[in-house]
Amino acid sequence: MTETVQTFCRICEALCGLEVTVNGDQVVDIKPDNDHVATHGYGCLKGLKQHRMYNTPDRLLYPMQRVDGELQRVSWDDALGSIGGKVRELIDDHGRDSIAMYVGTAAGFGVLHPVFAQGFMQGIGSASMFSSATQDCANKFAVAHQVYGFPFTQPFPDLDNLECLIIVGANPAISKWSFLQVSNPIRRLKEVEARGARIFVVDPRRTETAKVAGEHVFIRPNTDVFFYLSFLHELLATAEIDRARIDRYMTGFEEVCRLAEAWPPERTAEVTRIPAETLREMVRAYNEANGAALYCSTGVNMGTNGSLAFWLQECINAISGNLDRKGGTLVSTGVIDFAAFGKKTGMLLHHNESRIGGFKSVNDALPGGILADEILTPGDRQIKALFVTGGNPLITMANSERLRDAFKELELLVVLDIQPSETASIATHVLPCTSPFQRPDLPFVFPLMLGLQSKPYLQATRAVVPPKGEQRDEATIYVDLAKASGVNLWGSAVAQRAFETAKTLNSIGRRGKQPSIPQELLLSGLLRATKQGSFKKLLKEKHGRPRPQHDPGSFLGRRVIHDDQKVHLAPEVFVKQTEKLEADFQLELDTKNELKLITKRAITTHNSWTHNIEEFVSGERATNHLYMHPDDAARAGVEEGALADVSTDTATVRIPVKLLSELMPGTVALPHGWGHQDSKMSVASKTTGVNVNLLAADGPDKLERVSGMAHLTGFVVDVKPAAGELNPSHWSGIGRA
Repeated sequence: MTETVQTFCRICEALCGLEVTVNGDQVVDIKPDNDHVATHGYGCLKGLKQHRMYNTPDRLLYPMQRVDGELQRVSWDDALGSIGGKVRELIDDHGRDSIAMYVGTAAGFGVLHPVFAQGFMQGIGSASMFSSATQDCANKFAVAHQVYGFPFTQPFPDLDNLECLIIVGANPAISKWSFLQVSNPIRRLKEVEARGARIFVVDPRRTETAKVAGEHVFIRPNTDVFFYLSFLHELLATAEIDRARIDRYMTGFEEVCRLAEAWPPERTAEVTRIPAETLREMVRAYNEANGAALYCSTGVNMGTNGSLAFWLQECINAISGNLDRKGGTLVSTGVIDFAAFGKKTGMLLHHNESRIGGFKSVNDALPGGILADEILTPGDRQIKALFVTGGNPLITMANSERLRDAFKELELLVVLDIQPSETASIATHVLPCTSPFQRPDLPFVFPLMLGLQSKPYLQATRAVVPPKGEQRDEATIYVDLAKASGVNLWGSAVAQRAFETAKTLNSIGRRGKQPSIPQELLLSGLLRATKQGSFKKLLKEKHGRPRPQHDPGSFLGRRVIHDDQKVHLAPEVFVKQTEKLEADFQLELDTKNELKLITKRAITTHNSWTHNIEEFVSGERATNHLYMHPDDAARAGVEEGALADVSTDTATVRIPVKLLSELMPGTVALPHGWGHQDSKMSVASKTTGVNVNLLAADGPDKLERVSGMAHLTGFVVDVKPAAGELNPSHWSGIGRA
């Protein structure tokens, strides 16, 4: 018997409303929810096919433990006992910080998963937390902490009212809007342009976004900081700056002005390759607009100066008068004022320091780019055990080959996942988790607590289908892991006992089903605590409940949580970092004739998640390609379809070439998320794509100092026709020339 139920997608920020057709315990079809209050019948290809990933025969069903070198099925009791015993042993022998955790992107798109994962690590008493944010967005958190006082204060463009939008290093037509929930981005961009607003897309490639709306402006990869410096220079020279507003709500204006003096657009054009008059025209459009916004994403974030670039962007939006203004950039609230709550409770405001490199944590997480060093370097706090939750670091992190070697040195590697990933393939223990369709939920922290939605709404969903085999939700798993390890979640014996009791009571009458904490009850408690009613009541509004619209003018002077309640335009840490700009500028001049590599997304791929769906990786899509401008390919002596060797000081990969005239000359593109040959996924393991992150460097000397981010885009590469023998394992993402 089939039935159709309403839910929402949880694979990216868009959270599109869905209608899911269920036959028994299986999802058989997904369609967009045409009556959804915010997403109005939109769904992307990946979201509408995600059940193929969840229904695959490769889904993890039972706990696995490595015995005599092979992963074998074991009971939950045996797995938990083995893990807990090892955790206790390592704490006794090496200290609490020897136990580490890596939190991946998938963990962030649920409400309970990241909370309980953090609670487990707090119970351990370990500061060895790592996350995927230091691959793609930690710069934004680091800047927000310094400028606004709270890492999650992330202003976003007022898409419904702005008159000028400048998109830098982002491709929302394919990847949606980072942090901000915007459904149907192509339609929204066309609507913005149709009402007369000017859109500029600044990118080394004429992206899908640039093709559907606005004016495209080429920029040399990894020179974004110089673009922003000249934009600021020209803004200060031509705009009518409201100094009274700045003095009332901000500090550090003079320092920012002094910084911009040395960077006129004629100078930076040498490295950005944006003509001075083109930049001036962009500034003119920005100044003349009644509401304008600069917006950036991973193309900026993952460069060598991601923090400085984003900091300058926020300074420009603030100084120009567009911050906290209708049509500019807004700072909304969710079901609570999360920043005020965070300050009151101390959440995410304390900073740990890494053993290797002395990096400050960002959102309590240390840089992933030093994880291998923290494992391989002997001494106090050396990592001996790692829990990987909702992520696949052997594909997504820099210098993946070295990281693989480091992981093999661990005494305990526990992976919580829904499929047998590359990381799971070398784990000591693999624990099977529920998919998004198998758990109740609310929108994740950004829309729920921060109001990062272009059209605010709230929605609840029950589990669409039940778990299979012995799959358990992550929150319950962490309750069990804490008990097995002899620790208390969040360091609270009261909380630990309460959740153990709740799990026991909730499991009464559930014969044949896996034990679980009462997830709906917890979510309902959150809603009631924030005066949103009950979970059950919200479920009745199956297409979502509209929330109040954003309130421009409600942030400055009212919700900035620095003690002086002002925006800090010139934090010392960033001013100090600007001392390296002259050297960086000279390096760009010295390498101006070399190729630089960027990443590239496809409509059918989502990080490393969706390569196990056969229709997404069939035919020529069974591999990624190195995209080259025809002129660059001719100079390098490579032809369409031929194999090329792409090299850095870190590694070499061999990859087929495709010609793409939409690239800026001097730029090559290699899509990320590939290299699944060592996984146990039946479809993905047969693909022949290579892992671009093999080429990226890790280690403390290779990371962006403020945020700890690795340099994953815009780095120099050498491209040559494939010649001679390359380690056969290059296809698997573990080879080095």
